[in-house]
Amino acid sequence: MEFSLSGFDIAIFVGFIIAVVSLGVLKSRKEKSSEDYFLAGRGLSWWLIGFSLIAANISTEQFIGMSGSAAKWLGLAIASYEWMAAITLVIVAFFFLPMFLRSGIYTIPEFLQYRYNEAARSVMAMFMILTYVFVTFAAVVYSGALTVKTLFGGQEILGITITITSACWVIGVLAAAYVASGGLKACAWADLLQGSALIVGGAIVVILAMRELGVATVETIPELANIDINAGAVEKFRALNSHKLHMVMPRSDPEIPWTALVLGLWIPNFYYWGLNQYITQRTLGAKSLGEGQKGIVFAAALKLIIPFIIVIPGIIAFNLYKLDMKDEAADNNKTVLAKFEQVQSEPVGAKTAFKFNDDFVEMYQEKALAIIAFNHALAGEKTPETMPEDFKAMVGINNGLLNKISEKNKALDKQQHIEISSELIGYKYDAAFALLIKKLVPSGLRGFMLAAILGAVMSSLASMLNSASTIFTMDIYRKYINKKASQINLVTTGRICVGVFAVIGCSIAPMLDDPKFGGIFKYIQEFQGFISPGILAVFVFGLLVKKAPPITGVVGLLLNPPMYYLLKLMMPSLAFLDRMAISFFCVLAVMGIITMIKPLKEPKVMPIKTDINLESSGIAKVLGLVVVALTVALYIFFW
Repeated sequence: MEFSLSGFDIAIFVGFIIAVVSLGVLKSRKEKSSEDYFLAGRGLSWWLIGFSLIAANISTEQFIGMSGSAAKWLGLAIASYEWMAAITLVIVAFFFLPMFLRSGIYTIPEFLQYRYNEAARSVMAMFMILTYVFVTFAAVVYSGALTVKTLFGGQEILGITITITSACWVIGVLAAAYVASGGLKACAWADLLQGSALIVGGAIVVILAMRELGVATVETIPELANIDINAGAVEKFRALNSHKLHMVMPRSDPEIPWTALVLGLWIPNFYYWGLNQYITQRTLGAKSLGEGQKGIVFAAALKLIIPFIIVIPGIIAFNLYKLDMKDEAADNNKTVLAKFEQVQSEPVGAKTAFKFNDDFVEMYQEKALAIIAFNHALAGEKTPETMPEDFKAMVGINNGLLNKISEKNKALDKQQHIEISSELIGYKYDAAFALLIKKLVPSGLRGFMLAAILGAVMSSLASMLNSASTIFTMDIYRKYINKKASQINLVTTGRICVGVFAVIGCSIAPMLDDPKFGGIFKYIQEFQGFISPGILAVFVFGLLVKKAPPITGVVGLLLNPPMYYLLKLMMPSLAFLDRMAISFFCVLAVMGIITMIKPLKEPKVMPIKTDINLESSGIAKVLGLVVVALTVALYIFFW
């Protein structure tokens, strides 16, 4: 089934994009200073902050990655990233934001200079730039390109053949051109339209998916054989997915075990919403503390509905279109399987060992057994006469062989190393949301949906590029390269950075099509673990322990990456959220030891460097408590 756009769709799509760009450019046309460009002149209102926070956060990272994770075994449990964020945002509004606005900072790393020293500021700045460019920007570009490829793959549009690579470059270049022209104010006003479109577009997909499930038959979904065919969409959804409609996963789950709900999941949440520049930059641009708090609480309320327009569709997509996901996976597997067929008869001397997951075993058991036999020979071991029938056990045996081959590589020259192939998969779960659009959205609505998806990508990418350029310009360039830079020079430097960072990110993005990354959402969360526990520990410790010396900030930041890597190397089966929790406490412990040995003589007093209105909002406090209560109620209902 080829996805195409009618003339009306094209008109809607083009009109929406023109409206977004025009609004952003119009509202930012008077920018002259670095504060205008990077912080929107510190004049953002609460409703603009709220929509902008959601638009900057919700992108194809969620529509593709989170719905894909929901289509897998995780189901509704993946919604913890959203519902925990609601509580996190309320805490950020009343504990983090007052401190940040009081100090008058442009960037989050700048705050570390006031609490610790310049070295801590510079280390965090470099960590965040590297993460934004190599992880989050590249991942969002890729997820947007995957949507375009799933919808239009192989077609030629405006002389460009749609592939993952070509789509990555088109999306990245458009985002870079947009943010370079307008800065934060352009992003915030454009987010007003894009955030609204995201919510409306997601709601449309939920309605269409539920309607399709309601008319589904045993012929289209064999699992309906034991369900009353006259049941409604909601009843069918519950019956088909009862094992996915709960928030708690077993301790052994590799992604979100119940232990992560206790602590591990709070670490990326507090880092992301409280210390992540491309999110907090909106709140730093608030016209007052009260406006910022109301905007954050508004965003927290919106977070409660996000799982219903992203996670639920992902679950339904697997019910309706798992065969299409199988076809997408087969397309991914082609190159690896072709290589296996080429070397299968001669394992001795082969340079590649082959990896697969349990979905692949379930659908291609004979092929999986052949791969296990091949890997046994490659590892120099005899193949057992009998093999377990359990799919996960077969994966475990094969992974054990791959570990032995990796150990064997350590004793060999690099040229003799045996490579591990990309993982062979049974389903391409990340195609879930795009398949719903492709299969269900009728002509006339496709243009709007495509505009909403592209708007999601553009909004997040613009935020990341603007924030990365802000950090480089204010924390690196002005601090070390040109201390006397003029306002025009600072803005120009920021715009140049946008272009450079976009080129780097677009070069990396196509590589993420490799299944070894385990899905785009997991890729982002996993790699942020190298910095987020350390950054959060440094902030929390510095704010609570007033006599912590400057060196603790630097040590805490530098200690986390190698510690997290060692945990990943030595305990690969440990969920990455649990690795974050261990890293977080280890960093705190080391900082505590240093402070006991050499505390400051006097408690650190943070400076007040702003004339902004710092009066807290009473109505925001009340509504914040309501959001927390609703979040707890959702957990109880779906526990």
